[in-house]
Amino acid sequence: MLGCAVGCSGGDHPTMPAAGGIRPSSPSPDPRTVAAIDAALAAYSGYLAATTEAEQSADPHHPELPKYLADPLLTRVGLAIRDAKEHGAMRTGTLISDPRVTAVSLDTVPATVSIQDCLDTTNYRLVYVKDRSVVPGSTSGRYIATATATRYADGRWLISAGNAHRDQPC
Repeated sequence: MLGCAVGCSGGDHPTMPAAGGIRPSSPSPDPRTVAAIDAALAAYSGYLAATTEAEQSADPHHPELPKYLADPLLTRVGLAIRDAKEHGAMRTGTLISDPRVTAVSLDTVPATVSIQDCLDTTNYRLVYVKDRSVVPGSTSGRYIATATATRYADGRWLISAGNAHRDQPC
């Protein structure tokens, strides 16, 4: 379920490499754009951490989730965690993320930032709580995930949409 929260689109906007620094499409990026990228990536990082904690504790109401996620994604993540829990399963292991900003739309209402990630779930598995055996049919590996960070009226950037593209390896 974790991979269902990431966003993708194209455009001539700054991108954020995994190691930090911004690679601008122009010599000096707009400070508002840089601030939006920083806030969106912080929300995305928080979303991954909160979702991982919630999945590993099988807690669909984990208190960190609403700090980084907004509906409809918040509800979707909670339902997926609840469904796994009802089937006696939870996530275990480590998720590896390598996000990049692919678009920044500050003139839209609401403002959005699109993120594309290469998620590596090779060591992040859905297992049965009882014996820690891997749930049959659950997939792992490296795939593209996309997410949309949205700036809300109160100024917070939250991840509002996301999708795992398990058919698109990275």
